[in-house]
Amino acid sequence: MPVAHLVTAALLFVAAASVRSAEEPAEAFAFDDAPLEQPLEHPEWFKRSFLDLREDLREAVAAGKKGIAVYFGQKRCPYCQMLIRTNLGLADIEQYTRRHFDLIPVDIWGVQEVTDMDGRVLTEREYSVREGTNFTPSLIFYDADGKVALRLRGYYPPYTFRAALEFVADGHYTRESFNAYVARGESRPAFEPHELAEEAFFIPPPHNLDRTRMRGQRPLAVFFEQGECHACDVLHAQPLGQPAINQLFYQFDAVQLDMRSDEPVITPDGRRTTARRWAEDLGLFYAPSVLFFDEGGREIIRVDSVVRFFRLRNVLNYVLSKGYLDEPDYQQWRLTSGF
Repeated sequence: MPVAHLVTAALLFVAAASVRSAEEPAEAFAFDDAPLEQPLEHPEWFKRSFLDLREDLREAVAAGKKGIAVYFGQKRCPYCQMLIRTNLGLADIEQYTRRHFDLIPVDIWGVQEVTDMDGRVLTEREYSVREGTNFTPSLIFYDADGKVALRLRGYYPPYTFRAALEFVADGHYTRESFNAYVARGESRPAFEPHELAEEAFFIPPPHNLDRTRMRGQRPLAVFFEQGECHACDVLHAQPLGQPAINQLFYQFDAVQLDMRSDEPVITPDGRRTTARRWAEDLGLFYAPSVLFFDEGGREIIRVDSVVRFFRLRNVLNYVLSKGYLDEPDYQQWRLTSGF
């Protein structure tokens, strides 16, 4: 291709990226995540299901859809409200979702019976725990054959959510991982790495996080970020800017990695790799993501979606109090501990 065409293509790509960023509503990254005062109502087009997922899938396929999406929510969840109002409130996202999927709501505290794809019967609560829905909203996309095509845990801004819908509806999940799909869409010409926002509690490189040879003295928090990342900037300026959050991170060994870089790192289980490869191995597709490990290098929990003050504070307390030892399910711990 002639140089002039390459330059034009690059400019169009950058312009498209700028438009995409500008389209993201500001509240997608900055909103009050205190529990809602009023219970959340589902849109009228959510399917009224008897929660036999096999029957729901048969009906969706018969209607020409790609499959079903099971939505795990809570009645006073502000992140669920964001998904419903900010994402599904956009006409193109609502129309695309309704065209390709039937959306089945499940209350993670509910007692109604669910029949899963294998014919097993369990309550909404049991199903939610089994599927690891630590954060609401969570979604599981089942394809026309009843296979899990994609899982989303937590709230993602409209662009990422739209990409997830297309990833499943267009069959990309059969050929590549979602993190590879998102990375391809986000790639853009760059002449040098962009700086990451810094925090005083970050341990500088080199990053030898190996906890197999010598047990750590404190839990480990690994921040996966990237340059020119608006969501990362919001995390640092707002939740991490609050003393109640910031000071808690001084009780961790905390490191920051550029998930698109080839910076060498030794993982908590002793493997030599790069930040990029480790992020790929972990299946990370969203920046910022924060992963928490115990003193022996076992992953406890990860926050790989949009996070605000209350959720992040609760996760930090869950890890620091070692609540996971007595209650592996974060949501149950949050309920019984009063957070």
